[in-house]
Amino acid sequence: MRILYVEDDAMNRRVVRDMFASLGMDLDEAPDVATGLRMVDAEHFDAIVTDLMMPEADGLDLIGAIRRRADLGASVPILVLTADTSDVARENCLRGGANDVMTKPVGLATLVERLGRAIAASDSATFS
Repeated sequence: MRILYVEDDAMNRRVVRDMFASLGMDLDEAPDVATGLRMVDAEHFDAIVTDLMMPEADGLDLIGAIRRRADLGASVPILVLTADTSDVARENCLRGGANDVMTKPVGLATLVERLGRAIAASDSATFS
């Protein structure tokens, strides 16, 4: 399983990378939206986790760009991991095309459960 994590903060990337490593999984990482989009163009990912607020372009920009891509845009699960706990941010993310929104700090069990749920929902939508 390939997961892409788009996050501008190196410490946050390390924390999530360590969480995945504890499960024996590798995590592909991008420090910004532009890099994340280049990686999506070059690789297949089973899911994408993105920060919401980043300089230059934010998580909503990333989600919108991916959702507009006919080849994978509708099917790849995208989860937002953000420090913004407001209902408005959550609604904007979901309306913008995110499958789920989690707040930082996120625990390993929550991350795995929500990611698994989004991937399972995507798989059943793809094959039904």
